[in-house]
Amino acid sequence: MAGFRIGRGRDNNRAPQQPPQQQQSYGQQQPPPYGQPPYPPVGGPPPQQQWPQPNAGGHDEPEYFDPYGQQHPHAQQPPHGHGGGGNYNNDNPGHTQVFAVGEDPYSQGATYHAGAAAAAPTGPRLPWKELLRGIVTRPGQTFLQMRDYPVWGPALIVTFLYGLLAVFGLDDARKDVINATLSKAVPIVLSAGAAFVICGLLLGAVTHTLARQMGGDGSWQPTVGLSMLVMSITDAPRLLFAVFLGGDNMIVQVLGWATWVAAGALFTSLVSKSHDLPWPKALGASAIQLIALLSIIKLGTI
Repeated sequence: MAGFRIGRGRDNNRAPQQPPQQQQSYGQQQPPPYGQPPYPPVGGPPPQQQWPQPNAGGHDEPEYFDPYGQQHPHAQQPPHGHGGGGNYNNDNPGHTQVFAVGEDPYSQGATYHAGAAAAAPTGPRLPWKELLRGIVTRPGQTFLQMRDYPVWGPALIVTFLYGLLAVFGLDDARKDVINATLSKAVPIVLSAGAAFVICGLLLGAVTHTLARQMGGDGSWQPTVGLSMLVMSITDAPRLLFAVFLGGDNMIVQVLGWATWVAAGALFTSLVSKSHDLPWPKALGASAIQLIALLSIIKLGTI
């Protein structure tokens, strides 16, 4: 009788045991070969990936760091229609957005920058002869063209010469100069010329300061220099007649008021063109200088 052998035999009917599959960690996963899609053909199940959980210390890779082009399952999907490509939004951390050259998507329009460079001059610098002629014949264009150029040379010389002749337009000063000796008359005339230069500088500075407070954007050197030229040129006709006829003459008085009105018009045009102000504000900025000219020069002879 054949006996049975008892032992740890192998069950032929049992399928061989499969070796345990090794799970690839996040840092050991191999990317698919170049040119092949990361997923199997349509109809097959997508590959399962194991994502590491954050450690106890809370340190983990950022959710947007995905070297295989797949999004973290816990990351929030951007809304449809937003994002620069794929499943990412270009405004998310770690991504950049492409703009055209010169395009500023965050700018809401041109804004004023303090200290920014002024606009380019509207024309070349005028020589002193054309400058003086332009103030009388075409003041608006001249003031606009010279708004960025200082005119200290013509302004100081013309104002000083005007002050020398202004002594003879004042009745009391004229008598003192005529009756004085040459050694005494020369200092009086020279001091009068220097006084008119200082007066023109101060009044021009006041006009410029008022214009800036009213919203003007002009430079102080052209404004002060041109205002000195306007003060001297507009009073020249009255002064020429006052030297020979005296300040009490009717013609001198009429010319005094007429030239004062002309000075107001030129000052308004000057401030308006130099500071980009409407004419009411420009006239208000030059009001103190007009009143000072009327009280110091005009009323002293009229």
